[in-house]
Amino acid sequence: MSAIAATAATQSPAEAQRPLVIGSKNFTEAVILGEIGAGLARHQGLAVEHRRQLGGTRILWRALENGQIDVYAEYTGTLAEELLRLPGADLDALRKALARRGLAMTQPIGFDNTYALGMRAQRAQALGIATISDLRAHPALKPGLSNEFMQRADGWPGLRDAYRLPQKPDGLDHDLAYRALANGAIDVTDLYSTDAEIPYYKLVVLDDDRHYFASYAAVYLYRADLAQRAPGWVSALEGMAGRIDAATMQRLNAQVKLEHAKEADVAAAWLGVAAPEARGRAARIWQRTREHLVLVGISLGLALLVALPLGVFAARRPRLGQGVLSLTGVLQTLPSLAVFVFMIPLFGIGAKPAIAALFLYSLLPIVRNTHAGLTGIPRELRETAAAIGLPPRTRLWRIELPLALRTILAGIKIAAVINVGTATLGALIGAGGYGQPILAGIRLDDIGLILEGAVPAALLALLVQGGFELVERALTPRGLRIAARA
Repeated sequence: MSAIAATAATQSPAEAQRPLVIGSKNFTEAVILGEIGAGLARHQGLAVEHRRQLGGTRILWRALENGQIDVYAEYTGTLAEELLRLPGADLDALRKALARRGLAMTQPIGFDNTYALGMRAQRAQALGIATISDLRAHPALKPGLSNEFMQRADGWPGLRDAYRLPQKPDGLDHDLAYRALANGAIDVTDLYSTDAEIPYYKLVVLDDDRHYFASYAAVYLYRADLAQRAPGWVSALEGMAGRIDAATMQRLNAQVKLEHAKEADVAAAWLGVAAPEARGRAARIWQRTREHLVLVGISLGLALLVALPLGVFAARRPRLGQGVLSLTGVLQTLPSLAVFVFMIPLFGIGAKPAIAALFLYSLLPIVRNTHAGLTGIPRELRETAAAIGLPPRTRLWRIELPLALRTILAGIKIAAVINVGTATLGALIGAGGYGQPILAGIRLDDIGLILEGAVPAALLALLVQGGFELVERALTPRGLRIAARA
């Protein structure tokens, strides 16, 4: 029998044609639950988009509040401890708090995916460690914890204080932590209790003897107005209550992580429906190329419109120019991922915040090289141009910019190449591009997927560099080319 709840609803043509969006966090279980939710919508003939692996909890939560997504899978412990800050709240209290934000929550799907700490069974047995409290007696142990767990209110800070743990962990990607644990690079990591890697790597889950971790029952969060826009989908999501137990979820995770099945196929098989048609590798690369070119092209174009005048201003007004150079230099020192996330409150998720972040990163090389090119022109040439009565604008366009062209184009080239690489981070906030297969490949330990994004990104960087070489040759006046060869 199909696992889809037998629900039907009559919808207006406008509602039926309006695309619906379900999001998922950047780990396998969330993507599978996203595919199941999308499959429920497709079963009713609804157009639905699954925006996969959109980074961490806060990104999905903000996107749901802002209406950029309609649904995503969450956990009650995360809601209570991290998002709503209502420790120990029951389901009714969570629903009331969500309703005040225009949001709603389904009944628990059926499994509890709580946080835990784990070690290799052999290592834990050798040290006599069975509980989290036992870690206190081993301060030299090397914990490696997922970056989100390191910062969450219900993660490491509270756990460390509750158990008075002396270790100082390093942060790393959750999926990479298992490999680090297996090869002995770290001794302890945080786990999700339904992770397929726990039995695969022969790990032992340490007993939470102080009962620090809350219940993390899986639910679907959705916008309250979805009940009017797509009532059948909401009914189907509600019909998921109690349908997936912990053993089933761990098995579904294992099919993806260990058997290398596609999330869409695993979800469709569980639902008992046909999987959506998969695109070939060439089609996927072409789509990601278009997305990447949009990110790089628009951000670089906007940067040229702003940075070139700023560079000229900095060269013409030395005192104020130092402030311009300092400001653009500070922007360049900001961590790229942080800048991407900072843009979400202003632009939401998707291409817009990625373009804004890439625009900021493009400013420094263009501004600095424009300034350097103009100030590097020999004084006697500038004085000669002024002596023969050329107006400032003419001197700039006819003499100074052509002489500084190579230096300016070098800055633009640097900005473009940096953008090609940095744009891969845009996948974490739903911008697509070559980062999408790279992130999926890291999550699934699939070298082929990583190369599907990394190789085209490298080729695009080379093409961009070669293209600007041709532009430089075309724009450089013939006299300057002859002088350079001489």
